[in-house]
Amino acid sequence: MQLQEILYTQGFGTRRVCAGLVQQGFVQVYMPEQGSAPVTITQAAMEFVAEGLRFRVQGVDWPYAERAYLMLNKPAGTECSQKPSTYPSIYTLLPSPLRLRPQKAAVQGVQAVGRLDQDTTGMLLLTDDGKFIHRMSSPKHHVPKVYEVTVKHPLDEKQVSKLLSGVVLDDDPKPVRAAACEAVSEFHLRMTLTEGKYHQVKRMVAAVSNRVEGLHRSSIGGVSLPADLPPGGWRWLTTDEIVAVQTKV
Repeated sequence: MQLQEILYTQGFGTRRVCAGLVQQGFVQVYMPEQGSAPVTITQAAMEFVAEGLRFRVQGVDWPYAERAYLMLNKPAGTECSQKPSTYPSIYTLLPSPLRLRPQKAAVQGVQAVGRLDQDTTGMLLLTDDGKFIHRMSSPKHHVPKVYEVTVKHPLDEKQVSKLLSGVVLDDDPKPVRAAACEAVSEFHLRMTLTEGKYHQVKRMVAAVSNRVEGLHRSSIGGVSLPADLPPGGWRWLTTDEIVAVQTKV
């Protein structure tokens, strides 16, 4: 694949812009046979094997990724929307190439897999793989999501028991239950859900006469949010994590 085409697929602009980046000497490619340092390429049409390619654009290293799978530690006070109404968008936390990766659909770049409320923090997945988004969002898939919940009133066994056996929400006569639930401390509840109804954690806690004061998603599937990923930070998912994050109950 031509280098300018590789850059285009990775979100570095139009084909003309990508060709200009190469011709102006802003692109280096890691070529093992040439040593450990990247080599500056100035021929936009130069051919490379895209899979496994690593390159540097304007001083920043990038891996070639046919599809992007990311993990973001969502901070409070951000919205999971391309067009936020009140708070900054989570997409402003990502570098431009990830936001501009070309897609056949009208919307460019990576998209959040589900949403977290503006005041909810923690693990959020983003990708430009539509099939992955559909699979992860399908209620039939039953991917477990673990939430650390800070509540206003002291917890008791009766509340935990109700959350496990099922509570009725006002818009659905069918009881909704937690897949797992435990009182970590007097005001700290750890709850695992396998579906994603609107404001589900907050409404379930309210149904047992308590109130959510803080909400943090700590894991999805078989992958937990790393302790060294700061709020607002992101990183690529590894191949093993892409599989593990889809682990069902």
